[in-house]
Amino acid sequence: MGGSGKVGLVFVSHSSRIAEGLVELARQMAPTATLVAAGGTDDGRIGTSFDRVSGAIAEADAGSGVVVLCDLGSAILTAETALDFLDDEVRARVRIADAPLVEGGVAAAVSAEGGDDLDHVLGAAESARGAASEISDAGTPAGTTAGGSETSRHSRTVTLINADGLHARPAAELVKLASTFPQRVTVNGTDAKSLLAIMSLGLTKGATVEIASDDPEGAQAVDALAALAESGFGEA
Repeated sequence: MGGSGKVGLVFVSHSSRIAEGLVELARQMAPTATLVAAGGTDDGRIGTSFDRVSGAIAEADAGSGVVVLCDLGSAILTAETALDFLDDEVRARVRIADAPLVEGGVAAAVSAEGGDDLDHVLGAAESARGAASEISDAGTPAGTTAGGSETSRHSRTVTLINADGLHARPAAELVKLASTFPQRVTVNGTDAKSLLAIMSLGLTKGATVEIASDDPEGAQAVDALAALAESGFGEA
């Protein structure tokens, strides 16, 4: 169980090990959110279980809603059947995400940990579907025109000092901090508020990172993210 009042997450997989492993992974970025594994059949085989999914939804529901993520088509069918048997009041606050299990689950966990509402957590999960195109479009740094000339912007260059660079946990910390600012900020040209895009950069220890914003009010956000990176995200 996790923090009361936050949106809960249920991971439905044909494999109990996959579901439990995803909870373990997401827990690194969402230590107080309610993350529940619902993998495998009741007798430990590969498959899905109506009872496990129903029980997981009940366990994850703290009153703010539940987002369910599934791996394969029949897992979605099991989840939909479980929803059909819920009371109307509970069903109204449960959503099945149209999202990849791992990437969507990680993004949703970060959103839930930050206290986002049901629609935002669902949106975070489903944003994973468009992550590839978002990442491929990230090659032009913020504040740069097609011809390469820079507009007025605030930027900081930082060298990553923590042992594992921008792996899952520090990437999540960076995204959570960036999301507290209304201004758009980029990390090496990638949206600092997109966890999947940041993780896909593959930035390791010693990598040079440019944090920038071409928003006139973005300097505070840039400086805050730079300070976080310079601190080693609490790992150095």
